[in-house]
Amino acid sequence: MSYSIKHLFHIGSTKQDVFKALSTIEGLSSRWTIQTEGTTVLGGSIQFDFGTFKGPKMKIIEFVPNEKIVWECMGSEHGWEGHTFIFSLDENDNKTRVRFSHNGWEEQNDFYAGCSFSWGRYLESLRQLCQTGEGNAFGSKNYK
Repeated sequence: MSYSIKHLFHIGSTKQDVFKALSTIEGLSSRWTIQTEGTTVLGGSIQFDFGTFKGPKMKIIEFVPNEKIVWECMGSEHGWEGHTFIFSLDENDNKTRVRFSHNGWEEQNDFYAGCSFSWGRYLESLRQLCQTGEGNAFGSKNYK
């Protein structure tokens, strides 16, 4: 059996702005970690690091402008290899609805729970970036 972390929320911004925050190095480094490098095109890879901790390396396996982006983890020091990460966008009540899932978990243990909490935090950072122009990425002046 495989488990997924799922989040659904709304952002008071356009799908285009939300997609830009999810699909550019500038957007990703403003909402997840300032240590973000790579190529954000279909087939490209992105490395996310957190201080001295080497974070996941993601490959973009699906890229539908303003609607969906899917990553597959190609390398991870914490066991995410093979996991997929899906960001789907649609319009709802004049806002952008975001459906997120982190798929591939073998068990719902404490690490799973901690990652679910962290994803919620960084998805809120995405909302803040899109609504105010400032995210709360790891390593940023706003990060606490």
